[in-house]
Amino acid sequence: MSTSMAVQQSAKRTSVMLLGVSFAHLLNDAMQAAVPAGFPVFRQSLDLSFAQIGWVAFTLNITASILQPLIGRYTDRKPMPLLLPLGMLFTLLGMVGLAFASSFMLLLGAVALVGVGSSILHPESSRVAHMAAGRSKGLAQSIFQIGGNTGQTLAPLLIAFFIVPRGQGGFIWLATLAVIGIVVQLAIGKWYKRQVAARERKDRTAPTAERRFSNRYVTFVFAVLILLLFSKFVYLASMTGYYVFYAMERFGLSLEQAQVCLFVLQFGGMVGTLLGGPLADRFGRKPVIWLSIFGTAPFSLLLPYAGHAWAIVLCACIGLILMSGFSVIIVYAQEMLPGHVGTVAGLFFGLSFGLGGIGSVALGWAADAVSISTMMHVCAWLPLLGAIAFLLPKDKSIMGRA
Repeated sequence: MSTSMAVQQSAKRTSVMLLGVSFAHLLNDAMQAAVPAGFPVFRQSLDLSFAQIGWVAFTLNITASILQPLIGRYTDRKPMPLLLPLGMLFTLLGMVGLAFASSFMLLLGAVALVGVGSSILHPESSRVAHMAAGRSKGLAQSIFQIGGNTGQTLAPLLIAFFIVPRGQGGFIWLATLAVIGIVVQLAIGKWYKRQVAARERKDRTAPTAERRFSNRYVTFVFAVLILLLFSKFVYLASMTGYYVFYAMERFGLSLEQAQVCLFVLQFGGMVGTLLGGPLADRFGRKPVIWLSIFGTAPFSLLLPYAGHAWAIVLCACIGLILMSGFSVIIVYAQEMLPGHVGTVAGLFFGLSFGLGGIGSVALGWAADAVSISTMMHVCAWLPLLGAIAFLLPKDKSIMGRA
């Protein structure tokens, strides 16, 4: 076999693996997002309050939040391809648990299993995407993220067509997605294992990655990024966890009709994720990060005052803009800390879940204490925090260092 043919076949296998890890992300996030999308079903079948719904979201998110940075840090030192199918196994057990949970505590236990599965998938799958990226790190991370956003987009439809007609027991059908995911992750794990072996041989002779910034400056930049994540994911928690209730109350919609707004939000997010990485590769990380948060504000502020038809349009715009920057933030942070791909991915995925979980508890309490309408009006101001992105260093000072 000629050298050029070998290179082409290697590139083809790399592209297939990138698509495979994106597909696994789709399956994982479809099942994970089905939990908040199914809140109305759980509320009816188990007679839950909004505060209890907030605790369900908190359990899902905080489980992933705590474990992901730890897993990412450990696997930076010792990659573990076997974790990929193992994560799907936890999610499979969680889906079965959701179908048969007969009490609030059993529901929390099942949701925790889904959170553990997600916490394993994200840092390791993000590492696979980074390995397959080449020079187009933003594009590769977007392809990985588009799988997750597509899964989140499908979740309201899964609830509408599989869960609502069958009730809580319908979650058993979603367990088949986890079985498919285990098969896909086993195949990816084999490729990942070969890449790790090749990397280890190369790293023995390669120089250690250089740190260009002091710990104090890295801490400052990460603090800004975390505040941006706070505004993004707490606002997103208000939309994914509670906007369906808000739409049903304000517009008198059925559950199936209210899910349309959530579907449109997630679909817009899928498109935004696909565009964010390539735009960042072309125009820079910082401008896309700034636009993705602060640029959402005009639409979020209008949403509580819009009629149903315009609300659908605004949800699409919010999803498109708000979700365009997350993959870019991860790549930006990885370039700030070269050689710590898993740690950074685990930290930021963990924070995204943790902030969303804490936000869900606070928002559920607020919805019970005041009203869901008041809570949605207050949350609409959160994207204005995106203005602090101007404090981030320019791209040329960090790019090419991951």
